[in-house]
Amino acid sequence: MTRIGIILGSTRPNRNGAQVAQWVLDSAARRGDAEFELIDLRDHPLPHLDEPVPPMFGPSVHAHTRAWAERIAQFDGFVLVTPEYNGGMPGVLKNALDHVFAEWVDKSVGFVSYGANGGARAVVQLRAVCSSLGMADVGYQVSISVLTDFENHTTFTPRDHHGAALDKTLDQVIAWSTALAPLRAGAETTLANS
Repeated sequence: MTRIGIILGSTRPNRNGAQVAQWVLDSAARRGDAEFELIDLRDHPLPHLDEPVPPMFGPSVHAHTRAWAERIAQFDGFVLVTPEYNGGMPGVLKNALDHVFAEWVDKSVGFVSYGANGGARAVVQLRAVCSSLGMADVGYQVSISVLTDFENHTTFTPRDHHGAALDKTLDQVIAWSTALAPLRAGAETTLANS
């Protein structure tokens, strides 16, 4: 079955992202057309990229990078849950993306963002980064306002239109993950033969 990782891209104390990511996971788990798992970046503390060569040019020398690569490699696609900080994605999320390369290639990615403007500018950055990593970013996304979709700016209260947008996003992530499976299988065969 297709496996989708839901990456919580904030490690900030008192973050709103945990509620949003849990909503994504709970909504996705009711589908039955894929397996979903939450990946909290707090559980994978990566230092600022500290590998001596970029991940596309050589093997990782650090155990933390190898562990992160193994964690990411098992998934067919991803949903990135991201806040927008000062017009962009969180540094911790960018750092996690930068630590590996081959593990992202030929996998689909969708976005659930939140912020004063729904996190739209963070997603613009993420689309460019994910494309550079060889990922297929889907068109649908969920944009959540911290001004109107959180009671007292702390309690997430998703509206019906958020659920509909999430369903469309997940539909595309799963469909594209399935469509890209032959490319991933070809890459695994090439790596095994080299």
